[in-house]
Amino acid sequence: MDRLISKIITILFLITLYTAACRADILVPMDDTQSDHLKAYGLAYWALQPPREITVKWLLNYRGGSFLFPDNQDIISKSNIMGVSYEFKSPGQVKEIEKEIENNNMNIVLLEKAPKIAVYTPPIDQPWDDAVILALEYAEIPFDKIWDNEVLEGKLSEYDWLHLHHEDFTGQLGKFFAVFRHTSWYIAFEQYNLKTAKMFGYKTIPELKAQVALAIREYVERGGFLFAMCAATDTLDIALSAYKTDIVPQEIDGTPIDPNYAGKLDFSKTFAFEKFNIITKPEIYEYSDIDVSSENYSNAHEKEDFTLFEFAAKYDPVPTMLTQCHRRIIKGFLGQTTCFLKDKIKDNIIIMGEVKGENKAKYIHGTLGKGTFSFYGGHDPEDYAHEVYEAPTNLIFYKNSPGYRLILNNVLFPAAKKEKLKT
Repeated sequence: MDRLISKIITILFLITLYTAACRADILVPMDDTQSDHLKAYGLAYWALQPPREITVKWLLNYRGGSFLFPDNQDIISKSNIMGVSYEFKSPGQVKEIEKEIENNNMNIVLLEKAPKIAVYTPPIDQPWDDAVILALEYAEIPFDKIWDNEVLEGKLSEYDWLHLHHEDFTGQLGKFFAVFRHTSWYIAFEQYNLKTAKMFGYKTIPELKAQVALAIREYVERGGFLFAMCAATDTLDIALSAYKTDIVPQEIDGTPIDPNYAGKLDFSKTFAFEKFNIITKPEIYEYSDIDVSSENYSNAHEKEDFTLFEFAAKYDPVPTMLTQCHRRIIKGFLGQTTCFLKDKIKDNIIIMGEVKGENKAKYIHGTLGKGTFSFYGGHDPEDYAHEVYEAPTNLIFYKNSPGYRLILNNVLFPAAKKEKLKT
């Protein structure tokens, strides 16, 4: 009997060793072999969500910023459903990957908790879309839509990550006054904003938006993660610099511009920009000289292509994480705010993407208080000149988009283990 028991124990031990040897981690490559880059981010987010709460390893600069998951049948099943490519890696192969990462400009960052996401977007229809909403929906990443009411009622504290897109925080309704002021959507949007302003005790839309901008700044200072695109990038700073100073033409808000507004701008309150000049003429479709002048726009797309900087992954993990991509040169795209003139950017801001040979930064990052922010110029990475009334981009045709990947890098950024990000 004892010999039988001993034999059974030996067999079980050998089975355990064999099973352990056969177990394999799951590598989701993010180089050109990946069938759907955008949904791969959604897979990582899904793994982080309760009740799974699976720690994901983000392999910075390894095969385009790949993800490594522990052996898990649910991950395999979800990858198959989402159409995400994956490879099995034995313990020995994983050690080889770790060795390669250790010996090169690469790093491993642990993703531990799915961030709660809010997108600042109006509750009434507008004749354009939001690239981040398109990306989140396609990647199957859940988010809440919020607007001025939620911001001013202090509900930003419920979220880890906040996105802003086409919104005009100067309160000029996108400076669409000259062209669209008689359209039904413009009138409805103006009336809705005025109603909200009065509900909170403000006489004008600019006064309302100034308070919203301040609340967003305070959210970041307390530790929030902010990501902004298009007009939200520069109008946020313009509104903060001109807090309680009227810079809006009387034709738009019914009150005269402060004749001394230029001398009252306070650049210490802004996120990223300084020494800029505000454009106050209502017929000009620009807010300031932060943005590249529309006179420089060209139909030659390659003139707007931008290059991502390569950072030291072990010493600068944050900008490295935010620039993970399978392309270093990304095709350009326009927006109401397309690029940022470098001489208007504060010295402490990290430029992560630029138009080579030009005074143009496309993608920047900075810190404010306990939080961080990233600004990405342009409206839609897969639509060079997205116009009002155009149909939304269908991402099923752009599932490997390098430009959209930069958006989703920012979505996963708050999930990273904070100790690993200290430099």
